[in-house]
Amino acid sequence: MKSDANPISAVTWLLLFVLGAIWGGSFFFARVAVEYVPPLTLVFLRVFLAAIALHLYLFARNGLYRTIVARWRAFLWLGLLNNAIPFTLIFFGQTEIGAGLAAILNATTPLWTVVIANALTSDEKMTVPKVAGCLLGLAGTAVLIGPSAISGLGAPVWAQLAIVGAAVSYGFAATYGKRFRDLPPVVTATGQLTASSMIMLPVILVLDRPWSIPVPPLEVIVWILLLAVLSTSVAYILYFRIIAVAGATNASLVTLIVPPSAILLGVAFLDERLGFEALTGLLLIGLGLLTIDGRLVLFAKNKVKLKSYRKSEG
Repeated sequence: MKSDANPISAVTWLLLFVLGAIWGGSFFFARVAVEYVPPLTLVFLRVFLAAIALHLYLFARNGLYRTIVARWRAFLWLGLLNNAIPFTLIFFGQTEIGAGLAAILNATTPLWTVVIANALTSDEKMTVPKVAGCLLGLAGTAVLIGPSAISGLGAPVWAQLAIVGAAVSYGFAATYGKRFRDLPPVVTATGQLTASSMIMLPVILVLDRPWSIPVPPLEVIVWILLLAVLSTSVAYILYFRIIAVAGATNASLVTLIVPPSAILLGVAFLDERLGFEALTGLLLIGLGLLTIDGRLVLFAKNKVKLKSYRKSEG
C-alpha cells in the first residue's frame, strides 16, 4: 500500500458536510416510513418522486433526454448499484434494525470503496492513510452512537448483512460513477433516478401490488417527500459533484459524516447535549477524516524534515 495522499480541498469538505447533514435525516425518515409502506414500494417512491422533481427542475435542459437515451445502459447499472439494490437492502434491514446500528454498518462504505476502487481503478489505489482513516472513522461512529446501538447486534444476522450489502453496493456505485464525470451532476442524478424508477416499477407491481396498500398518514407522506426531494434529488446532485472533483473514495466519506451531522443538528436546533462518548466519537471521526485527507501525514513528514534540517544546521 502507498502511504501518500493529497489533501481534500476546502470546497469539497464543505460539500461533504452539507451532504452529510442532508443524509443525516434519511435514516430517520426511512425508519418511520417503512412502518407504513413496504420496503420495495418505499424504494420506488423515493427514486420516482426524486426523478420527477429533477425532471421538473431541468425541463429538458442540458440535452437531458438525448444524454439519457444515449447512455441508458450505463444509467441502468448506476441506478441498480446506487439506488435499487442499496435502498432495498437498507429499508428491509431497517424493519429489524434501528437507525443507530444501520448508520454504523452503513459507515463501512468507505472501507469497501477503498478496496473496490483499488481493484478497479488506476488512480485511486489503496493507501495506509485511507485504510487507517476509515477504521478510525468507523470506530468513532460506533462510539458516537453509543452502547444502545451496539446492543442492536442481537438483531437478525440477515438484517445486519443487508445493511453491509448496501454499503458494498455503494462502494461499487461510487467507483462506477466516475465514468459520468463529463456530465453535469444534476444530469447524472436525473439519469440515475430515472433508471432506478424503471427498475423498481415492475418489481413493486408484481410483489407489492401498491394499489392494495393503505394510504399512510399525512405526516408520513411529508417524510416520504422529504426523503425523495431533499435526501435524494438534492443529495445526489451534491454527491456526483463530489465524485467529479474528488473521486469515489472521498465521496464515500459522507457515510462517516452522516451520524455526527445528525447529532450536531440536534444540538443546534433541539437543545440536545453532547456527552463524553459523543465528544470522543466526534474526535475519532475527525482524526479519521484528517488521516484520509492526508494532512496528518503531510504534517508528520514536514515535522521530520524540519527536525532533520535543524540537526544538519546544528
